[in-house]
Amino acid sequence: MRGREREGGGDALVGGSLWSQYSDKVLRRMEAPAHRGAITEDHATAIGCHLVVASYGAEACGDKVVLYWAVDNKTNVIKDAKFQTFGCGTAIASSDAAAELCVGKTPEEALKITNLTVENYLRDSPDKPAIPPQKMHCSVMAHDVIKRAVASANGASVNSLEDEDIVCECARVSLNSIKDAIRLNNLKTVEEITQFTKAGGYCKSCIAPGGHDKRKIYLVDILKSMREEEPDSTPPLQPPHHDSSSAMHSTTFPPSLMQIPSNQREATLSSVLTEKVLPTLAADGGSVGITGVELVQPAADETTTNPESKPMWKVFVQYTGACCGCPSATTNTLMFIEKALQDNFPHDHIIVQTSS
Repeated sequence: MRGREREGGGDALVGGSLWSQYSDKVLRRMEAPAHRGAITEDHATAIGCHLVVASYGAEACGDKVVLYWAVDNKTNVIKDAKFQTFGCGTAIASSDAAAELCVGKTPEEALKITNLTVENYLRDSPDKPAIPPQKMHCSVMAHDVIKRAVASANGASVNSLEDEDIVCECARVSLNSIKDAIRLNNLKTVEEITQFTKAGGYCKSCIAPGGHDKRKIYLVDILKSMREEEPDSTPPLQPPHHDSSSAMHSTTFPPSLMQIPSNQREATLSSVLTEKVLPTLAADGGSVGITGVELVQPAADETTTNPESKPMWKVFVQYTGACCGCPSATTNTLMFIEKALQDNFPHDHIIVQTSS
């Protein structure tokens, strides 16, 4: 499969005008990808694994990537990963990094690898993007092919892995996230939506028709629809779970997560972040989302020595945007998130951790 593009009579992976906008890590992987190739059934069997193969895209459209996994038969951990691609240099570097990030993870853990995870992994420094905004759409293929690999490994449909309508493919921002941001912050312009959610901040195809790629729905349409639903001079809609019948409490959150059905806990905690945390992070170009919730019971010997010990909730989060690689992301920001959740559920012991 080819990966080079002819530019001005020379052999180059990207045009000269874009060259300086790529990180050194990206440029190195464009020229010498470490995980390019294929894994055969014989090789997978020889190392105690089974082979998983998935593809995304079409050669006729100029972009296609094939992902190979050797998944351990006993541990279900990906022991080896390789890729082949028909596409530009950005697709090559992104696919190479994505394959590398998959190794050592289970398919379910690999599903958490998004194109923003890959982009952050390819940065030379935390505060400088690795890929030009107009080429971010090329890195989306890495996430899409991983989804198909997970579906293949589990014998499931790819659609079963998508529980939300994604509006911005580059930043993986869902329709519900955008609507919530508009409601909670009374956003009036597309620029404000981008500031708060990162949607539209990269290839810009999701802003309005006529961009690089066609979308089912655009930011301009969402904003128009949301604004039309609100009567003139109406104040911003209240955060989720607002109880207007109570003058004492602004929300109807129970004092403990135990009182919330297990299939609603993650969504409830996310609504707290939307109200208390996201506006602050968005002001600096960052965001955060909840990826999982786990209840940890105290050990038997601990309850013996300390009868007042109680279960602990572990809340796993994943940063996006400017929060990725920020020095305070694992210290002050994490404490800020933890306090916001703890304040809403004072009867619980909550610990916030970043997803691996």
